[in-house]
Amino acid sequence: MLAKRIIPCLDVKDGTTVKGVHFVDFRNAGDPVELGRQYSEQGADELVFLDITASHEGRKTFADLVRRVAATLNIPFTVGGGINELSDVDRLLNAGADKVSINSSAIRRPKLIEEIAGHFGSQVCVVAIDAKPVQNQWICYLNGGRIATDKSLFDWAKEAENRGAGEILFTSMAHDGVKTGYANEALSVLASNLHIPIIASGGAGQKEHFRDAFTEGKADAALAASVFHFGEINIRDLKQYLRNERIITRIEK
Repeated sequence: MLAKRIIPCLDVKDGTTVKGVHFVDFRNAGDPVELGRQYSEQGADELVFLDITASHEGRKTFADLVRRVAATLNIPFTVGGGINELSDVDRLLNAGADKVSINSSAIRRPKLIEEIAGHFGSQVCVVAIDAKPVQNQWICYLNGGRIATDKSLFDWAKEAENRGAGEILFTSMAHDGVKTGYANEALSVLASNLHIPIIASGGAGQKEHFRDAFTEGKADAALAASVFHFGEINIRDLKQYLRNERIITRIEK
């Protein structure tokens, strides 16, 4: 069995890390460069950096800030926000990213997944999906959760895999920031339908929630933000807890 990954997420707005609830009501969570350094030192397996207003504002992710964060890391680094074409991917990889995360742009132009996978390899292409249940169906949203689409979570995730996505980053908008646990039923369906890794996002509030995402949700990785940013859960302590629960994680010596 592959080790389960713990992934802190930096949601960046106007150059500052922020954290909201249900994708709104953001509060300041600190300097992304300093947070990235801390998480790398604490034993995080990867770091995700999302420029959360780039798509909505119709601009590119700030490569200079990506470069400054990347300089502090010794772990894989995924960057998302405002990626619409291969030149955007090239620019971010040159700034220090190892992978890119695409969301709104992939829904609007699914062929972008094939282009990135074909040019850089599937391992570089993470397809992020923001979804929430609407009338008993999980519906995907664009532009940081602002615009509903006609795509369902499970159909779109399968299409993304078929087009060459290397991983799916699924955020439950209904669980985001409320700290009551991940959307484990939906995660389990994704895990049974797909052959690529699933990253769980949205809902972490305590160590048990990570355990449940791995055991009930069958996720390959669990992403969280506020519990790490505000010191509620220490990554080393979390990994030791998971080990005690017989969940394999990488632990730095």
